[in-house]
Amino acid sequence: MTSPDLRHHGDVDAAPGLADFAVNVRVPHPPDWLRARLAAALDGLGRYPSKQAEERAREAVARRHGRSPDEVLLLNGAAEGFALLPKLSPRRAAIVHPGFTEPEVAFRDAGIPVEHVLLDGDFQLRDVRTDADLTVIGNPTNPTSVLHAAARIKQLPGRLVVDEAFMDAVPGEPESLARDPEVLVLRSLTKTWGLAGLRAGYFLGDPGTLERLAHGRPHWPVGSLTLEAITACCEPEALEASAQFAAEAEAHAAYALEQLQGLVVVPPKAPFLLIRAPKGAREALRDKGIAVRRCDTFPGLDDTYLRVAIRPPKEFAVFVDALRVVMEELA
Repeated sequence: MTSPDLRHHGDVDAAPGLADFAVNVRVPHPPDWLRARLAAALDGLGRYPSKQAEERAREAVARRHGRSPDEVLLLNGAAEGFALLPKLSPRRAAIVHPGFTEPEVAFRDAGIPVEHVLLDGDFQLRDVRTDADLTVIGNPTNPTSVLHAAARIKQLPGRLVVDEAFMDAVPGEPESLARDPEVLVLRSLTKTWGLAGLRAGYFLGDPGTLERLAHGRPHWPVGSLTLEAITACCEPEALEASAQFAAEAEAHAAYALEQLQGLVVVPPKAPFLLIRAPKGAREALRDKGIAVRRCDTFPGLDDTYLRVAIRPPKEFAVFVDALRVVMEELA
């Protein structure tokens, strides 16, 4: 039976009334240009999602990644992609941890044995030994914010599934495997563009694998607004501006936290960072009105680790000031 902790997500930590540094969605709502695109699509909600709109979205994704449209499977959020993975029927699945727990939940619910590949220390990917015939890894990894080398990922055993939900926050996406036809890559658009309530994502892979994953899905699995969002967010000018902003915010956040004594900060490559603070820091921050993501629900981490969403500098300073006081109180 799957541990209930594996289903824990940051939205549970971000209770009403708390300053939210637990949810790793980068912006609180879609930017104005995207809101306008979605608003213009509202009048079409009286009709079923059209084949033409689906084709436009797939073509937009394909252009973005240098693939063909038949190598794109549109999803009702990346979470749906994880739920589809058991259709690949692996004999044994390996999950690189600490990492996002949804794929493990999906495999265990389907009765597929799961093996943990635990990374320690700096959470870098080194020699991995497993007899699994399918391996799942995040890149950049949630919650560690570590960006792994694509060449190192390619050395992992079995069929490779790479969760690149946060790769569009990395300028130039240097370690992405989105163009590799031998790898099944999962992408999300909800984190970058404030669309967590809409759900938007896609798989990139060979047509045969995508057909297998899509088998049995209901009619119109992706709604009209999601199709419009995918099309809009895959335009080159939108992606370039977003990645640069993310990199600047990450550098500022890491520097601000590194000034605090007694804190271990994992250098971030995604719009969140992993820190190790004195025991009790999460509860003390909560008492001061600050929500951060607990990390003892991730295999390989304990309750001294916290995941912190990166916000614009002025907003992030509120968290740093609160954490400074907490560190002094717990010292």
